[in-house]
Amino acid sequence: MTGPDRQIGMDILAKIEDSPEAKAHEGRGPLDLRARTQNGCVVCGQENPYGLRIHFVRERDGAFTAEWRPTENWEGFEGIVHGGIISTVLDEAMSKAVAAMNYEALTGELRIRFRRHVAAGENLRIRGWVVEKVKRLVKAEATLTATDGSERAHAWARFLALPGPAAPDDGE
Repeated sequence: MTGPDRQIGMDILAKIEDSPEAKAHEGRGPLDLRARTQNGCVVCGQENPYGLRIHFVRERDGAFTAEWRPTENWEGFEGIVHGGIISTVLDEAMSKAVAAMNYEALTGELRIRFRRHVAAGENLRIRGWVVEKVKRLVKAEATLTATDGSERAHAWARFLALPGPAAPDDGE
């Protein structure tokens, strides 16, 4: 989805969550949506036996970073980590940065640029940060880099803060 279609998608999500139904469900909307961390998360959940169990750390600049060494269990093609796994890891890094701003938000749009393949067993660094916030829309970016500093993937995302006490004011 690009251009006007992308904006329509974000507008639909915003309208659903601003609806009378959302207000009647304490800001959770008709689908009862919440964006809260849990120990079973497939990326960072330490209690998920099938997850990645990546440990993120908040940096002084507000970014979240983690070291990651993917195994062959996460390969798509032989020797290459699946792009969906890479996308998921980058989304999680951005989600951490957004949540650290006390926003309960969901990913509304995610774009990934794969710059070079990622091999199983490679030592990598994940970094996610918030770029901008306008009302309930939060823009973030993330990178996946190798130990030599080369960027393997870059992500851009737009998160929509759910209505409720933690949602940013309309004046921001």
